[in-house]
Amino acid sequence: MENNYTRKSFLKNLGLTTAGAFSVPFLGNKSTNKNVEILNSEIDQKKYQANDQINIALIGAGIMGQNDGNAALENSGIKMVAACDLYDSRIERCKEFWGNDLFTTKDYREILTRDDIDSVIIATTDHWHKQIVIDALQAGKAVYCEKPIVQHIEEGFDIIETQKETGGLIQIGSQSTSSVLNAKARELYLEGAIGELNFVESSWDRQSFTGAWNYSMPPSAGAHNIDWDTYLKDLPKIPFDPEKFFRWRKYQDFGTGVAGDLFVHHFSALHFITGSMGPERIYGTGGIRFWDDGRDVPDVMLGLFDYPETENHTPFNLSLRVNFADGSGGGSTTRMVGTDGELIWGGGGLTLRRSPMAEVPDLSIDNYSEDVREEYMEYHNNRYPDPGPQVQSPNELTYRVTNNVNGTAHHHKTLFDAMRHGSDIVQDATFGLRAAAPALAANKSYFEKSPINWDPVNMQIL
Repeated sequence: MENNYTRKSFLKNLGLTTAGAFSVPFLGNKSTNKNVEILNSEIDQKKYQANDQINIALIGAGIMGQNDGNAALENSGIKMVAACDLYDSRIERCKEFWGNDLFTTKDYREILTRDDIDSVIIATTDHWHKQIVIDALQAGKAVYCEKPIVQHIEEGFDIIETQKETGGLIQIGSQSTSSVLNAKARELYLEGAIGELNFVESSWDRQSFTGAWNYSMPPSAGAHNIDWDTYLKDLPKIPFDPEKFFRWRKYQDFGTGVAGDLFVHHFSALHFITGSMGPERIYGTGGIRFWDDGRDVPDVMLGLFDYPETENHTPFNLSLRVNFADGSGGGSTTRMVGTDGELIWGGGGLTLRRSPMAEVPDLSIDNYSEDVREEYMEYHNNRYPDPGPQVQSPNELTYRVTNNVNGTAHHHKTLFDAMRHGSDIVQDATFGLRAAAPALAANKSYFEKSPINWDPVNMQIL
């Protein structure tokens, strides 16, 4: 394959020679460190007239739903006009946030029939995603759906088809594709800053009750103030169980486990940066190592993914890890490693660290006799002439953002810009399924104790 993302390409794009590539100061916005560039992450806020206002509604007002609602409202010209949840207390909380004139309901269909609503945020449990997304698109609403797009891979094709049929807009809610740092990483990758990609690793570890999805359950909650029957959808009818309502991520019936909650973020970012369609071989392993509390999904999970060679990237391997009982205190990090360097996410920034392979091979001749050593040195010096004095250049460049602007607010703005101006959405239904499917296939591999072969182009298990 002809790979455009090599070291020489990177240097050519910079307009520098190999010897002088990093011999000049790192140019960017002023900083106290000449090897740090400050990136602007502020949201460009424009004043909108009343007739340009976008009215939004929230369907699913749990932790993520409320966070999404408040993040969306950080953008100008947006108003929250309605909210839907199955729990009375969350409906009241929405009114505390957005006013007593907020229309509220426990039936999401009442929201979809309202003409004054332009867009909906869908932040329900995973097992409700497909139905509500399809209904919303068919009702002519723009859709922001929390990741993963679906609970089961095969459901994604119905959403893709509905989006095509209706021409509707849909944005999947993994905010990594709207990250300023990830946009910089994509730029560096395409310039060939790390050479040919060969390995990526990410970890997302936690050490808390809520981090392991053990969310607070109000003692007063019950079937009298929660619409339990609607919540179950088409699952077998069972008595009210607060665990399965408030801590639903722990159960296969309602969620998608570690992979659907966290792995999918990494796939979204990686595919955005590299232009990849996904892996071709998937293996998931792990187990319930600490939180033996009735959950039926692992609290420690690892995934290995083989990515094939494509026109956008060389073949590489991806390693993902989540540990919900991390005695080091938890934390997250990501590394993209190439033949000339690596990109590292951590500490609120992005670091490019370069260590290209030496152009002159090092020697291992001490085990030879003196005459052979002399013979080899003559051969070596003839084949690799002395390039002369070289400038020692910085090998580490760090990018940080100007402020702590909510990345989710940026992500919602992507949808609003598409609604107002017809701008592109990266994370549409097809992108969303290509990010979710490898994560869901990792679940399948874990439970079946067998690798999964995946066709990333046609999005099919082989």
